Amino acid sequence: MATTADTQLEGLTAGTWSIDASHSEVGFTVRHLMSKVRGQFREFEGELVIADDALSSSVTATIDLSSVDTRNDDRDIHLRSSDFFSVESHPKMTFRSTSVREEHGDLVASGDLTIKDVTKPVDLKLEYLGAGSDPWGNSRVGFEGTTTISRKHWGVNFNIPLEGDKMVIGDKVSIVIAIEAVLQADVA
Repeated sequence: MATTADTQLEGLTAGTWSIDASHSEVGFTVRHLMSKVRGQFREFEGELVIADDALSSSVTATIDLSSVDTRNDDRDIHLRSSDFFSVESHPKMTFRSTSVREEHGDLVASGDLTIKDVTKPVDLKLEYLGAGSDPWGNSRVGFEGTTTISRKHWGVNFNIPLEGDKMVIGDKVSIVIAIEAVLQADVA
């Protein structure tokens, strides 16, 4: 019997897929005063291991925190400092999935997110964008994952108080990971 996940992942081949960073993005949004700041990480790598049973698949990713880019050099330097990411002592952020499941018709990858040597569980809601061949004959797949985290859970606590109970920077960080990956090895 085919699961909903098998139907949703039509055309996906079991195997090991490497994230193509030049066609992918790791982005975030966080509240700042009366607006939101958007940023991304320019350097990252990862791998999807797609199983015959899609719910037995896994994903790993490593993100270079020094590659943070919010289109403001001064802010990016501050984000790399000990007030935020402490990139000198904690240069990488990692995600390692622990399971993939269906939830209300959606795919969800649960896993461990590590920032500044603090590891907490995170659920990424996944959207399968499709699979196919590129013009050079490589098999490619696309996924988008979204989640919202509390930055304070990972020790990213810096803030500046404003009048009343307001703060300059929000605690909730929305994350969007849009990846395109290339098949490296079929499952035999």
